[in-house]
Amino acid sequence: MSVLVTGAGLVGTSFARHAIQRGEKIIFFDPESRQSFIDFKCGKGKAELVRGDVRDLPALLDAVKKHKIETIVHTAGLIGGRVQQSLSLAFDINLGGTRNVAEVMRLAGLRRLVHISTFGVYDTRREMPGRVDESFPRGAGRGYGNLKVAKEVLLEAYADLHKFELVMLRPANVYGFGHFWAGSSGGAKMQALLEAGLAGRKACIPSAETMANEYVYADDMGRAVDRAVTKPAAAGGVFNIGNGFVTSFAEVVEAVRQHCPALEIEIEPGEPPKNKSAPLSISAAKQNLDWRPVHDIVSGFGAYLSEIRSARAHGF
Repeated sequence: MSVLVTGAGLVGTSFARHAIQRGEKIIFFDPESRQSFIDFKCGKGKAELVRGDVRDLPALLDAVKKHKIETIVHTAGLIGGRVQQSLSLAFDINLGGTRNVAEVMRLAGLRRLVHISTFGVYDTRREMPGRVDESFPRGAGRGYGNLKVAKEVLLEAYADLHKFELVMLRPANVYGFGHFWAGSSGGAKMQALLEAGLAGRKACIPSAETMANEYVYADDMGRAVDRAVTKPAAAGGVFNIGNGFVTSFAEVVEAVRQHCPALEIEIEPGEPPKNKSAPLSISAAKQNLDWRPVHDIVSGFGAYLSEIRSARAHGF
């Protein structure tokens, strides 16, 4: 099977590692020159990059037809603060790009679309239950979450009308070695902590990033996407992907210090943190994707540090 992945970032490359092991052909569709990053993450020559923007429907359709794509994994889009910087640009890339992906599904008659959404779709202004399942109301008020909701609703309408299989994953904050071009401030925070710990220097963390949050390690996320691509039971499903509990910033720092005892922290004043109050329910992913996380925060950081060291050895 051939899979096209929109966006050559952390989630897409983490999925690709697993898909390549199964012998699948992976094509990344990304506007930036990321072949060296793809080669590092997936193995040299193991996956191909097509330079293109999801806002360009003809280029996206051409890539699908040229490479005989059967499934699309849609990860491309701006994240978090980058959305707030320009809602208009984010509308064009996030929602316009998703419309184009849906159109390609229709025009090319593809079988399955796996859409990477976010736990940011949930309306945290409401009283939260003990665990947040996939039925909890959507629409959080801010640009990123609301555009993700709009993407989900748009894709649901396309899938219903044009009869392709739609699987949507709502991950917690994904962490692992990446470039964070799209704007994942949470992912960038985790990398800053580990790199400072390795270098024996102080990590400067914005106040807003000291929130209690739920995290999932990139390789666990990659396995979840792989199951969403391959499992028949995933069809038509929406699945939370997390580790099942909220981790405080103090706990994150302590987990880093288990690997890098000399880590020092400086908190930069600014916007106060907005803590997550309830973890995700991941029972649906366990049941229908046969998926559960392997890593807790300590073992995830151990694997992450190994990849940072390997990246340095390869000149990243």
